[in-house]
Amino acid sequence: MPGGWKVLAGRSSRDNDELSLRVARANDWWFHVRGMPGSHVVLQCTGRGEPGKEAVEMAAAIAAYHSRARQGGQVAVSATRARYVTKPRGAEPGTVTIRKEKVFKVRPALPGGQEQEEAERWS
Repeated sequence: MPGGWKVLAGRSSRDNDELSLRVARANDWWFHVRGMPGSHVVLQCTGRGEPGKEAVEMAAAIAAYHSRARQGGQVAVSATRARYVTKPRGAEPGTVTIRKEKVFKVRPALPGGQEQEEAERWS
């Protein structure tokens, strides 16, 4: 990951809930591919200041890679601070709502172009 930032990705709907609502801290970045199932991805920002554009875009690309859009070209990925991610009352596992969304158009990828290797997965 550019700059040594840590990225975590959920493996299941329940993992996504745990990662997005309990593990992620308020200033962490949260990512999810738009309009289809996929992993919730968190770029941890604690004590390191602000990640650069390259790190944020790579985290978005990881979210695209861990979705059904993996084989796509450019993929739209929603991003926001974890503080703006909430779970609606009674919603299914993995379902969240977000505010203050930014959208990144990225190609699905893992750091260093190593699609054979997996990004660290939260479980």
